[in-house]
Parts: sequence; C-alpha cells; structure tokens
Amino acid sequence: MKRIYFLIIVISLLLGGCTLPTIIEKQKPAEVNTGTPADIGSPSSAEKPANNKLDLSSQQLKKVPDYVFKLTNLEELDLSNNQLTGAIQAEIRHLQKLKVLKADNNLMTGVPAEIGQLQNLQILDLSNNQLTGLPYELGNLKNLKTFNISGNNYSTLDLGIITEKLPVSVKIIK
Repeated sequence: MKRIYFLIIVISLLLGGCTLPTIIEKQKPAEVNTGTPADIGSPSSAEKPANNKLDLSSQQLKKVPDYVFKLTNLEELDLSNNQLTGAIQAEIRHLQKLKVLKADNNLMTGVPAEIGQLQNLQILDLSNNQLTGLPYELGNLKNLKTFNISGNNYSTLDLGIITEKLPVSVKIIK
C-alpha cells in the first residue's frame, strides 16, 4: 500500500514539473541509491534536473554524492549548509557547464585544484568553511565574476597569486 501512495506522489510531482533527484535528495540524501538504472535516484533518471540546477543545500551531506558528477549539463550546484569535509571530489572537473557553485557554510578544509578547470564558472562561494590554503588553479577561472571566501583562514599569499591571474573585474569577498 505504501508503494502505491509513493507512486501516486511521484507521478503527481513529475506531472507538476518537479524532478525526482531534487525531491529525493531533499528528503533522504543518504538513501538515494545510484546502483542500478531501475532505481529512482540513479544517474540515468537524474541526467536533467529542472533548469540545470541542483539544490543539495541543508542535507547534512558529508561528501558530494557521486551521481552529481555525471550531471554534465548542470549550470548551478548548491552544496551550502551541509557538513562537507576535506575537499570536494576532483570529479567536479566533469561539470564543464557549471556557472554557479555554492559550497558555503560547510566544514571543508581544502579546495580541489580541478575547480580551476571549470571555465564557465561565474560565481564561486566558499565562504564560512575551514579553508587554510587555496589552489593557484583558481586563477584560471577567466569568467569568474564573484569569488566569496569570507569566513575562512586562507593564506593571503595564495589569494594574492590567484588574484594576479584573475580578471580585474572579479569581485572578491574576503
């Protein structure tokens, strides 16, 4: 009986224009199964999130779910207000269409150099983490407009080297 109600809800949401990955991720991110194509939360059913945006904010995530890196049409990814530690996985480089990356208010201590490969990135928000160093590759982000690193204990030397390589028009929020 629960399955029937679940199917009715899912069908109603789909007909209303909602996408399953966002809905499932908002409800139970740790339970999304990405193992087989038949699973509702699998990458094959998640390839086209609504408006090429994926909001995984406030989900208590400790790491970015692997299926996210297969969503190569993503333009906006919101990972804010989670419990991400270490650095985002290097597979972030696969999201070449990404324009906005919000990873603020987490517990990250590092930034992967691969973010410097995201040539379409315009907004990068890494504020309020535990960053102590920044990769020089961030200077490769030639389309960056806003870079927020406030609320971190980063190296000003690193930031200086990165800033020299960025366009002068970039708004850096310290």
